[in-house]
Amino acid sequence: MKTASAVLCICCCLSAASAQWLETTISLDPGSGPTFTCYNTQNNKVYCANWSVASVTVIDGATNEILKNVQVGNWPEVLCYYPEINRVYCANNAGGSVTVIDGATNGVIGTVSVGTHPSALCYNPLNDKIYCASEDSAKVTVIDGATNSVVATVAVGSGSYALCYNPSDSKVYCANQDSSSVTVIDGATNAVVATVAVGSGPCALCYNPLNNKVYCANYDGNNVTVIDGATNSVVATVAAGTKPCALCRNAENNKVYCANQAASVTVIDCGADSVLATVTVGARPYAVCHNPLNNKVYCVNRDGKSVSVIFCGTDSVIGTIPVGDAPSGIAHNPVQNRLYVPNYGSATISVIRDSGGAGVIESPDPQTPSRRLAATVVRTLPQEAVAFDAMGRRVSHPRPGIFFVRERSAVSGEQSAVRKIVVTR
Repeated sequence: MKTASAVLCICCCLSAASAQWLETTISLDPGSGPTFTCYNTQNNKVYCANWSVASVTVIDGATNEILKNVQVGNWPEVLCYYPEINRVYCANNAGGSVTVIDGATNGVIGTVSVGTHPSALCYNPLNDKIYCASEDSAKVTVIDGATNSVVATVAVGSGSYALCYNPSDSKVYCANQDSSSVTVIDGATNAVVATVAVGSGPCALCYNPLNNKVYCANYDGNNVTVIDGATNSVVATVAAGTKPCALCRNAENNKVYCANQAASVTVIDCGADSVLATVTVGARPYAVCHNPLNNKVYCVNRDGKSVSVIFCGTDSVIGTIPVGDAPSGIAHNPVQNRLYVPNYGSATISVIRDSGGAGVIESPDPQTPSRRLAATVVRTLPQEAVAFDAMGRRVSHPRPGIFFVRERSAVSGEQSAVRKIVVTR
């Protein structure tokens, strides 16, 4: 690489002229009840689980066109994209199953039986496993990524409701809402290595690789428990707002954002595990998502029928975007810098576009075909590179997959467009 472009980094500065707006609204089948979205980094697709009609809608990330409606099990509630093998996993709450969708063909390639009312998914790329928590079965089903077969069933606490993966120690964490605990599972052996007592009603988890800690939002405890990833011990309890229900991590500023259903977001400094700010947002926040391209957090307000946009540099709301009825999730498409919000009550998906800061800058022209980012294929990233995945998570040691960086000239200091880097084996 030439010295003029020696430094790769994500630039998360916000321009004063930046803006975000409702680009378009995608209409789904009436009464479909969309509940959850996820993004496919390899094929630039967005997936939406439709609770009421047992389907997953596949959307082209460049054009916002619906490509296919994939039939899955009853009450599809949550989705998980596994980039290393390019598959989407859909947990069917009433079907007691997980549907496996091929990311390239949009076809169903397997259906795996799991526990009663599956409610959470995560994947372990180190051991090629997918984990499914079933809230009424007090167990986590472990699925082999190569064969789509069940390789283990792990007993956890009652009301298992959320999962997250710790790549530093290859551990999986399961929040048990009715047991006020977090079960820690060894990713290699599938054995329970610890049960950690946390606050009342744990319902959301977030892993921070910068300090090897897990953050657990406790819905009934009005706080966030911080767990050390190495020792499995509680190192801090941080006060949050009323009924904390969702978490996301900002890798650029080393913060965690906690959505509280009483119309606020608590900002936690991960270095000190203390509250930096409390941000007022819309009615009944339900989901949060960090955009690493411009260092903003988007908070979905279910009863407010809106999305609050928080600039992380000042931790203040810089915009509120109206969306559909009962918005229930959010997913980020970093190629076109779009966010997809499923609206359960209106059977639509609101597409939010952002033109500011370090994001992909394009004119606010709804449905205009967007340029794709050409991928640079490498085996390893430069040592000085700071890489982020499509969910905004900082990756210290990237495995094969797709990451997004921005190139800065060492001579002029000017920034080029966002670059897509494909790390191969």
